[in-house]
Amino acid sequence: MASNLHDLPDSPCIGVCSTLFDDVCKGCGRTATEVSNWVFLSDEEKRAVWVRIEQEGSAMRFANDKL
Repeated sequence: MASNLHDLPDSPCIGVCSTLFDDVCKGCGRTATEVSNWVFLSDEEKRAVWVRIEQEGSAMRFANDKL
């Protein structure tokens, strides 16, 4: 992951949302709370989420990376 948050997309969202049915979105890997509060998170908090979802690598966002 880039060290500068501003080198990343505005959010991890890929438009495949499952937060109505799942605790963690299958599309982006964020929790429902992270999704709903994303615009209010500090850069540091957003960076921590990016690090976690990239390390987990289980969201659809990362599916092409595993091909």
